[in-house]
Amino acid sequence: MNKIEIKVLNPNAASESEKMMVCAARLTQRGHCIKSLDNFMALYKKSYKEETAFELANLPHPTLQKLGVINIVILGASRRFLAQITRHQNEVKFISASLQYSNYDDEADFVVPYAIIEKGKNVINNYISACAEAMDVYHDMLETGLDNDTAGYIAPQGLRNILIVSATPYQWKHMIKQRTCRRNTAETRYVMLRIWESLFNLCPSMFKDAGPACVTAECLEGKMRCGEPVTAETAKEILETDFPLLLKT
Repeated sequence: MNKIEIKVLNPNAASESEKMMVCAARLTQRGHCIKSLDNFMALYKKSYKEETAFELANLPHPTLQKLGVINIVILGASRRFLAQITRHQNEVKFISASLQYSNYDDEADFVVPYAIIEKGKNVINNYISACAEAMDVYHDMLETGLDNDTAGYIAPQGLRNILIVSATPYQWKHMIKQRTCRRNTAETRYVMLRIWESLFNLCPSMFKDAGPACVTAECLEGKMRCGEPVTAETAKEILETDFPLLLKT
């Protein structure tokens, strides 16, 4: 997990989405004042306080947060993470490296789960060896003339991947809230915490309260709750508390 990297590809989209959110909210209340395009552009360009944006971002009107799209690349997360995050389909789009078109022969690298990192070198080496053995079979299958797609069935879930995720601010907040909960795998939590941290740095008012539900309200998992509510309030604090070994590398 120490090699996972994320980057917001269109960082201006966060602040532009916030601007559109404020403009849209004002538009609903001042339609009678807009007589021309100049009137509208004046409304669009009008300044606002961060407190105003924060209040609007927490209203039960998600449409206000759907007037922009933020694209993020996730480099080096596993194909297991891919299988989990792509369950989000509402207003979210994904483009992933393909096992059908990509040839991972002699190019494979693997995500080491955090719990295995905690166990130390021997367990890590055993895990990597098992993944490498699977890719040896992948190689042998290609040698017989089978295609990349067929050989890809043997690839382990830990195989690193490249993924672009495109979503509205509202859906990013929704995914972050769900996927930073302790009910998720550690890798998924780590990736989404990193994304939350990046988005918060770009637009604090919109993403301040994007974290797990137990931070700002009650747990939403009912009987399936983990019993270990998150006490830290920011992504940075949660990363430091829950993933200290990754911050050292």
